[in-house]
Amino acid sequence: MLNQFSRTQLLYGAETMERFAASRVAVFGIGGVGGYVVEALARSGIGALDIVDDDRVCLTNINRQIIATRKTVGKYKVDVAAERIHEINPDCEVRAYKTFFLPETQDQFDFSEYDYVVDAIDTVTGKLAIIEKAKKEGAPVISSMGAGNKLNASLFEVADIYQTSICPLARVMRRECKKRGIDSLKVVYSKEKPMRPLEDMSISCRQHCICPPGTARKCTERRDIPGSTAFVPSVAGLIIAGEVINDLAANPVKG
Repeated sequence: MLNQFSRTQLLYGAETMERFAASRVAVFGIGGVGGYVVEALARSGIGALDIVDDDRVCLTNINRQIIATRKTVGKYKVDVAAERIHEINPDCEVRAYKTFFLPETQDQFDFSEYDYVVDAIDTVTGKLAIIEKAKKEGAPVISSMGAGNKLNASLFEVADIYQTSICPLARVMRRECKKRGIDSLKVVYSKEKPMRPLEDMSISCRQHCICPPGTARKCTERRDIPGSTAFVPSVAGLIIAGEVINDLAANPVKG
């Protein structure tokens, strides 16, 4: 029967589309990278999505985050993403968590339910907790490395964490994964050397903070506020989504 996923079915076939519909994928971080992951997974027919982020849409997100518009500024990202998912696929089961994922909050999530886990958060401790928990429960996991302060979207690669180079976040993750005995991890990373963002106080969040009221972790609390573009994080997110979809197509789901 003709439906919104018919063009995808022409490539994967009916049996694989049923596999997608039976899959549950967790996406941690619904920002510049994670938002595009969610978008592509929803448009690919994934039947259940857990989306995790405690942040609200900020005006400064509009340049790169697919859920960010003037209309959504101030709303919780997971609420906006959930509404968008249901506009694409009303049958998709969405569980939205307004949670900042850290080792202290990881017990809220049952990783044994997940057919795939996407790490698109920024904090190293949170990333490591996601990876360790996914590995423990046998859930495939893919992790996003740094996408900020970069301009060349063509330099992203899919690799094992121990085969990465140049990316500062990947360097830290290699060291920390080795300490924890994590012997492999699929990542998306860029070989582009990060730029140093301009110091322009006229547009600096440190001088003109516009975070919505109630924001728990404001940009002003960061050591550095990275620059970003519309096309670099989105490419990383779409590459990650492609890896998830193709891996699910090749392997049976838990359900």
